[in-house]
Amino acid sequence: MTDASEDTAVDLLAIAAHRDDVELLVGGTIARTASQGYRVGILDLTAGETGTDGSAELRGREAEAAARVLGVAVRLNAGLPDAGLQNTPETRRIVVGLVRAFRPRVVILPYPNGRHPDHRIASHLGYDACFLAGLRRFDAPGEPHRPHKLLYALAYREEAVKPSFVVDVTAQMDTKMEAIRCYASQFDGKTWGGEVFPGGDRPLYDQVRMHAARYGSLIRTEYGEPFHIAETMEVEDVVGLSVRSI
Repeated sequence: MTDASEDTAVDLLAIAAHRDDVELLVGGTIARTASQGYRVGILDLTAGETGTDGSAELRGREAEAAARVLGVAVRLNAGLPDAGLQNTPETRRIVVGLVRAFRPRVVILPYPNGRHPDHRIASHLGYDACFLAGLRRFDAPGEPHRPHKLLYALAYREEAVKPSFVVDVTAQMDTKMEAIRCYASQFDGKTWGGEVFPGGDRPLYDQVRMHAARYGSLIRTEYGEPFHIAETMEVEDVVGLSVRSI
């Protein structure tokens, strides 16, 4: 699942800086969307070669295993420098080519603020690439394509912004945890990692469940994953709205 020449077209694409970011942030949503019959893809921008633990090769194997657990149709790696990710004309051209290869309707991006510099830059780089991919004369591989919707993952954040919506991932929570546990080199025995910080004495795996339970409570379910969108959402049936008010 690393060759851009294969059939890469997907309905939903998650873009993140590092292998394991997608699993931590939106693994439940990825698994749920795949189970609904949609083709789902992941684009990791870097190989994670400067991470403290493991290696790029090991993290690649872990990423492949996690993708299989989640039901991901295709996972590609942009090969950009880990801990040195930049939003430049050259990196935009690379990511534009990959967005055009995936041709997603919906793209999930990291929230624009983040503890790791790569996470912040991945958000802006992903947004810019999604826009530029629709320009017919933009010099990058592939035919023009601009995604319909951009979603920003909010999990583990302490922003003042309230989630625009929360996805119920109760049925997918065990699958999400199985995918995260594929990254044993990164998370076994750890109390923090990536945006899951600070950890205190609570194991990272427990923290992931705790955060998902917090957001699930907002929609009266056991587990949830939060998202922010810039535009106002449309409601077609006000009588059928879920989540009880009083």
